[in-house]
Amino acid sequence: ISDQKPLGCWSVKHGQVLTCPVVCNFETHEYIAVHDDRVLRIWKNEDINLDKAFKATLSADVHRIHSLPQGGPVVLFKGGGVRTLDVLLEAPQQEIENIISDEAIRWSGAFMESQQPVVVFATEKDGDFFVYVQKPKLDSVHKYRLEPQESSKPLNFTAYLKNQTVTLLCLYSNDSVYQVLIPLQQDTEEEEEILPKSLLLNLSVSGSVLKGASLVVLDEDHVAVLGSLAAPDKEPRECLTIWNTKFQTLQTSKELPLGTSGQLWCYEEKFFLTHGKVLTVIMYKCETSSLAAAVGKLKDSQTPGVSSFVNWDTLEGEDLVVSFQSQESVALKSESRMNLRSRRSNVAKVQPENFSVGQLLLNLKDAPTNVLEKELKQLMSKSQTPDLQAAIGSVVTALTNRCKANPRYYPQSFLLQIVETRDLSYSLCPDLMPIALEKRDFYLLQICLQRFPDIPEQMTYACLKTFLSISDAYLRMTDVDLDSVICYIDVEFNNKGVKTEIVENGFNAELDQDTCDTKIPRQSHSKSDGESCPIGPHRAALLNAVLHSAYSETFLLPHLKNLPAQHVILFLRYLYYLYVKCSEKVNTTLPGVRSPTINQIMDWMCLLLDAHFTVMVILPEARELLSNLHKFVRAQVRFYSELNKIEGSLRELQRLNHLRDSQTYSIEVLEII
Repeated sequence: ISDQKPLGCWSVKHGQVLTCPVVCNFETHEYIAVHDDRVLRIWKNEDINLDKAFKATLSADVHRIHSLPQGGPVVLFKGGGVRTLDVLLEAPQQEIENIISDEAIRWSGAFMESQQPVVVFATEKDGDFFVYVQKPKLDSVHKYRLEPQESSKPLNFTAYLKNQTVTLLCLYSNDSVYQVLIPLQQDTEEEEEILPKSLLLNLSVSGSVLKGASLVVLDEDHVAVLGSLAAPDKEPRECLTIWNTKFQTLQTSKELPLGTSGQLWCYEEKFFLTHGKVLTVIMYKCETSSLAAAVGKLKDSQTPGVSSFVNWDTLEGEDLVVSFQSQESVALKSESRMNLRSRRSNVAKVQPENFSVGQLLLNLKDAPTNVLEKELKQLMSKSQTPDLQAAIGSVVTALTNRCKANPRYYPQSFLLQIVETRDLSYSLCPDLMPIALEKRDFYLLQICLQRFPDIPEQMTYACLKTFLSISDAYLRMTDVDLDSVICYIDVEFNNKGVKTEIVENGFNAELDQDTCDTKIPRQSHSKSDGESCPIGPHRAALLNAVLHSAYSETFLLPHLKNLPAQHVILFLRYLYYLYVKCSEKVNTTLPGVRSPTINQIMDWMCLLLDAHFTVMVILPEARELLSNLHKFVRAQVRFYSELNKIEGSLRELQRLNHLRDSQTYSIEVLEII
């Protein structure tokens, strides 16, 4: 999530529809999906084509699949039947019983109890709500009826299992949360036993009422509710709230001005929700419930006003200094379970030099430049600093904030030292590369492109456009790492031209001349686009850094379409040059440190052609380049086709070599027919 890069993408055929959420099997690390209600698909991360994945057609419609970390997946059918996945795969067409009749499943959940999976689901029929508890391995089913509530009905459910009792929390339309206890040990088989409910929480604060949409349980004392807060004479505002059910208080809340889908997920102490068009992940930490914490009196004396429950900085987009301060505050409180009196006595003993990183950076906000850099270098030298990587990110943010406040200030050597010696990422210091681009610090940008794994595509495009548009005279005066080009570009320092080392190594560079429209003499051919580098080494080194940067084609293509045509042609000519150089080597790799790979070169050529193909076809100056590309690729296709024809013979030769006595010297002539 921090890298913002899709790790995998799979799609069903046109006309097919995924009919329940895809889950991951924790035991086998496989994905499980259902499309068209009955078709089960199972595949692994390395599988590319979903249509070729494992397929099983079931005998009944699937409502949902639940994956349990230690119990494997369980499948809930629309008729109320439940099967574990392994039992289902033994006979996919086995008959599935219908437990419910004319009832619609409104919610379901799965738990582990005594190493046995337990499935709980709620149904509705004619305004009445029922709860079913199933243990598929024990073939046990219990049905309950929820106690009716006048003039209101359940909108959402959540549950947790503890001490062989399922605690079902129901969010009702009267803006209240009710609790229902369901014991798993049943001695009798009563028909539709009525489950009593008790009021757990009223969702109202100071006259404002929360119209809940989603409800998740955090622990036995805390719940999170996503909904719309309606106050008298005010527009409703969507917000995420966390409530203490033990003391019936609002723990913390956050307004969501961009709106949500109404869905909220919770997994491993993280909230997942859509905020506008973005999937937002918010970390939280549940502490032991106490009255002081419930009424907001349990605060860290060093960080006043910072919530100890949730780090809201994910939503606010504030400086990383504040973000890190908030994270450290949460960590301090989660590690300590002291009572309020002992906490106060310990805080009083804290010395000024032991202030948190966030507090130190805030204190240095207005410090002189020499003092700022001195203190930051001392901070970085402390290897025992907790969460050192976040601390380094905060240091870089403090420096970039100073650069924005004072345009004349730019600690180039200090920033370069941090980037070269620390394991940073773009998300830890999002203002660093924009400032380096503004200052035209190409060396720092080159290092960032090579090292940062999560550079946004917009920033990659901005660097590419700048590298292509800057003049050669300016580039020759800049400091750039030439290690990636110096081994295959021989630089003439009188700047009259760029020579290249031609190493054919068994590959004929006069490509497919018999199929070309005109014969190209060797002398003129040596100066063609494929054999003379169209750009200088400084620009080539910067473009190589762009080729190394990670990207997602979906997000990069819209930006590449804005690249001017002359820049596209120049970049394509350089990529074509690299392509020819790679093909001259037997192992299709370029010499040097961090040189582009053949796959990176091909991917970027395809990206540029996809983004500008129509323009390239129309422009007269691009026709020769496209023609050369076409001829070169065609020659390579023919060359590899010929290799494929003799692949069987080569394998037979390899087998014969293994059978021969390696001690015997002989000369043999084998005819390949």
